[in-house]
Amino acid sequence: MLNPDGLVVFVKRACPACSLIEPVMQGVAKAMPAFQVVSQDDPNFPARVANVVDDRELDRSWLNNIEFTPTLIRFQGGRETERVVGWDREGWRRLTGFAGLGEGLPAFQPG
Repeated sequence: MLNPDGLVVFVKRACPACSLIEPVMQGVAKAMPAFQVVSQDDPNFPARVANVVDDRELDRSWLNNIEFTPTLIRFQGGRETERVVGWDREGWRRLTGFAGLGEGLPAFQPG
C-alpha cells in the first residue's frame, strides 16, 4: 500500500533521469519519513533508500496512471493532489519544500 499522506515517486533503474536523480531521492528519503519510492524494475533502486516498493508487476503504476518515470506525486488523505513528471527541479522543490534540492543538476530532464 502506498502512503496515504506524503510524497511517492515512481522510478526505474533503466530510466536515465531516474539514475540522474538517485542522490536527490536518497536525500529526500533521509529527510522525509513520509517519502516513498516505487521501483518498476529493481527493488534495490535507488540504493540506500529503505522500504522501496517493488512494482515489477506494474500494478501500482497502472493504478496511478504512471506513463513516465520519474513521476513524483503528493497524496493527502489517500488522494493525489499534485504530480510532477520527469525531473523538474522547480516542481520537485515545490512538492518537497526543499529550496536547494537538485543543485548542480539540469533544471529539467524528461522521463
